[in-house]
Amino acid sequence: MKILLCVTGSIAVYKAAELVRLFVKGGDEVRVAMTPAACEFVRPLTFQTLSQNQVYVEQFAAPEQWRPEHISLATWADVVLVAPATANTIAKMRCGIADNLVTSTLLATRAPIVVAPTMNDGMWENASTAENIDELKKRGVRIVEPCDGELACGTSGRGRMAEPDAIFDYIRKITCC
Repeated sequence: MKILLCVTGSIAVYKAAELVRLFVKGGDEVRVAMTPAACEFVRPLTFQTLSQNQVYVEQFAAPEQWRPEHISLATWADVVLVAPATANTIAKMRCGIADNLVTSTLLATRAPIVVAPTMNDGMWENASTAENIDELKKRGVRIVEPCDGELACGTSGRGRMAEPDAIFDYIRKITCC
């Protein structure tokens, strides 16, 4: 299976590295697109090494082919996984904002999209986030619900990104058969 992993700017980005490892070990081809904010947490080299593929960050980088990168990635993928998915990216997805490579690719793809949210519990419980998630579900986007637990901000609550093995199993479940 061809998996496009879209990584956004959250401390949970370290879990995305484990996701790449799991997918590659499972025989999948993985390409990674990162937002500039994600690069503040982990360098693209980490994902390049784990996936054995180029990592895509810049919206207007010179494409390897004649097609713009966001279109090439959008049409290449069998499934698009956004993990971690920040409240900001989720809001952009709902509104159709395409201001970086990840959001442009999400807008262009026809592949199934799976989102693994991660954020502070206050952000997760905010009415705007709930409305954004509900609208994405109505559009067919699948959500891997966040977990309860200790959060990077020092509080505890719902907002932790699901563990990589749970996300891996979810992707396998929706793509089999």
